[in-house]
Amino acid sequence: MVIKHSIIKRKRTIKKTVKGRKNKYDRTKKVVKISRKKSAKTTIKLKKNKKNPIISPRAENTWETWQTFNPTAILIEKKIHFLYRAIGEDCLSRVGYAASDNGSDIYDRLPYPVYEHLSQQQSFPPKADQPLSNNIFSYLSGGSWGGAEDPRIVRVDEENVLYMTYTICNGDLRVVLTSIKVEDFLNKKWKWKSPVIISPPGELHKNWVIFPNKINGKYAILLSVVPEVEVAYFDNLDFDGTTFINSMRGFGPLKNNFSKNCWDKWIRGVGPVPIKTKYGWLIFYHAIDNDWSKYKVGAMLLDLENPTKILYRSKKPVLEPDQLYENNGFKGGVVYASGAVVKNGNLLVYYGSADNYICVASANLDKFLEELKKGQQPKLKSKMTRKK
Repeated sequence: MVIKHSIIKRKRTIKKTVKGRKNKYDRTKKVVKISRKKSAKTTIKLKKNKKNPIISPRAENTWETWQTFNPTAILIEKKIHFLYRAIGEDCLSRVGYAASDNGSDIYDRLPYPVYEHLSQQQSFPPKADQPLSNNIFSYLSGGSWGGAEDPRIVRVDEENVLYMTYTICNGDLRVVLTSIKVEDFLNKKWKWKSPVIISPPGELHKNWVIFPNKINGKYAILLSVVPEVEVAYFDNLDFDGTTFINSMRGFGPLKNNFSKNCWDKWIRGVGPVPIKTKYGWLIFYHAIDNDWSKYKVGAMLLDLENPTKILYRSKKPVLEPDQLYENNGFKGGVVYASGAVVKNGNLLVYYGSADNYICVASANLDKFLEELKKGQQPKLKSKMTRKK
């Protein structure tokens, strides 16, 4: 009875406060009002997993003793498969494999690399007949002296093949395409198709990703998002090694950016393979502001039928380096998202931290998309398409 009486008395006090214009409770009333406004505004963010990092270098495997980072991810048969970049004692960049059922606990990780780019391998330290400038550039590319970096794997329209794009860093940066049958991938029979370079010689290109569905009946490759979104369309992905995709390879601000003080003043490239949603293609991208030592991740929604059209873009980064494991490593201050899947309604984004570890951040997909849509809708369009 005492508790009931206290509640009734409190209700009367609040009622009197609301009616009164000037009394000692006015300040309390204003605080409640401001608090409600703040709670109504939600920030679009990815929640970092408490188990991070989920993959770290292994001293017993010489090919991945130094760095394990920048993973791609694909969901097949309720299992999340990872292909990740690894660097070991010989300073060559290779691709390793791991898997998870719940997205954060790794239960299957192979002790050997599942993919290597063997052509024009360079030695460490460089030999006398190797151009010093090329070797220096390769070493600056994430710490390796050559090999394959930053894989992105995708299955297009449930085909019986998985396509993988990656970057070779043997003195220059060019995009390479290979593939593997789904059953071989699942059975760990690493019968990769002979790799073919698809970007032009003498140019530096990275971060090309293939859409997981054909668009208007054609395979689509997202090449760049700056200064405008650029997509190339093809009837098939059977490149012969003599035909290359021309691209601007933008680096800088997005055309008609939000403001001069925007966080993504300098955009470096696209992250994971696009995710098809009911609102559009969900894209993550890497960018920096005036502090070039910090990589941050933003999100976009592109039109489903015309992905050169940006529908929405996050006004603030959805992922940024604020943890110890993201600021201590080969390159501290870097979060580099390169894999993403949707499992049981949850968005799981995988990223390399400090060019040393592999981490995961997550969000409810529907809530994430709704918050992304609440942001300012920029008038950004592009007619830049390339057809073959």
